[in-house]
Amino acid sequence: MSATLGTIPAGSNPDAIIYDPASKRVFVMNGRSGDITAINAADGKVAGTIAVGGKLEFAAADGKSTIYVNVEDKSELVHIDAEKLTVLHKWPLAPCTEPSGLAMDTKTRRLFVGCDNKIMAIINADTGKIVTTVPTGEGTDANGFDPGTGYAFSSNGEGTLSVVHEDSPEKFTVVENVPTKKSARTMALDLKTHNIFLPAADFDAPQAGERRGKMKPDSFVVLMLTR
Repeated sequence: MSATLGTIPAGSNPDAIIYDPASKRVFVMNGRSGDITAINAADGKVAGTIAVGGKLEFAAADGKSTIYVNVEDKSELVHIDAEKLTVLHKWPLAPCTEPSGLAMDTKTRRLFVGCDNKIMAIINADTGKIVTTVPTGEGTDANGFDPGTGYAFSSNGEGTLSVVHEDSPEKFTVVENVPTKKSARTMALDLKTHNIFLPAADFDAPQAGERRGKMKPDSFVVLMLTR
């Protein structure tokens, strides 16, 4: 039997959460309040709040006590000191618009940003400069990187998974766009098996005032993709 051990306050509309092993802290990206809640993993206490501004999306940790987070409505990437809880840099992502998914190759220091305008932007994590962009499917919401294979992924709401290979830190090649299922836009990546899991469902047409339609009963599935 599971039980709640405790609750920890965060900001408004938390949208992503990551653990940084270097600082041993959990970071919560609060989309509506535009700030990050830092929590000490050992005792569950809030270590502080980092004011960023804008609609925060997903984040990535580099293993060296800094983290990165996408700001969707400002089309920028923010670099955070995970120990001092301060903003180090704010980097514009143009031509990438409305960034959501974010993943990182910590060895080559490359960040993979999923953009609303059907591109993946590859960023130098030390300078914030765009190395290159590659095309992806429409409706990206999540990104992943598998250090065991050198593949970066973009899961797209249109029903595809874009697969990009890191040929070198400066060269990236689109390998294929794998058909999945419409709405399969978030992912979990198993680094041991190299399998990818994509939740999806069928939805009714949205009614007036709805962002998306209601999910059809008994339509939820989890897709598993393997090499």
